[in-house]
Amino acid sequence: MAGVSSCMKYSMFIFNFLFWVCGSIILGVSIWIRVSKDAQQELEIDSSLFAGVDLLIAVGSIIMVLGFLGCCGAIKESRCMLLLFFIGLLLILILQITGGILGAVYRSQIKASLNKTLLMKVNSLQSSTEESKVFQEKFQKFERKNQCCGLLNGPEDWGKNLNTPLGSNKICECEPKNPSTDLCTFFEGRYIYKTPCGDVIIKYLNDHLLIIMGIAFGLAVVEILGLGFSMSLYCQIQRK
Repeated sequence: MAGVSSCMKYSMFIFNFLFWVCGSIILGVSIWIRVSKDAQQELEIDSSLFAGVDLLIAVGSIIMVLGFLGCCGAIKESRCMLLLFFIGLLLILILQITGGILGAVYRSQIKASLNKTLLMKVNSLQSSTEESKVFQEKFQKFERKNQCCGLLNGPEDWGKNLNTPLGSNKICECEPKNPSTDLCTFFEGRYIYKTPCGDVIIKYLNDHLLIIMGIAFGLAVVEILGLGFSMSLYCQIQRK
């Protein structure tokens, strides 16, 4: 009977060990962000982004488990562990493909949901509650950094709050002394940024969509290779 290929065996071990290390890093950093108040302040993470951090914790945990199964399955030549690794990796690949298909099919609904979220935030810009003022101060920093004003309709989104000073700068006010017409427009006696921040956010998402698709495609290729190696090693152990 043919033996197990040492090259494939140790290649599988090294691949899954690196896989396990990556999962450990993702899990460790995510937990640190989740529990550390200093990290949340430094990274400017609020409670609305905790769902994303929790998702990273889940992803890191799954990668660690799969990496462990792959390492032990390769070294110990355990068909059970290799089969569990294969099934777990296959499920992740199926979820990725399903997510990509759903994203393409429901693209218009996703865009509508984003616009609905932006509209809700417009109400926060026009509000005068203490909670809204916290959001307004953070959003004004976003406006200065990205040279934009409002979310959907420019300065109109601020309503009566437009001429209410927040911090050292007036809302939406262009910082240059000689404002560029490409960035600024004259409104109610002063120069303000003319591009709505909603356009900036949508452009950012569109620009990074190709990067996300590239990463997803790269992961799919790695996962398919992992499936092939694990099943090949499984069959070799079975024939041993």
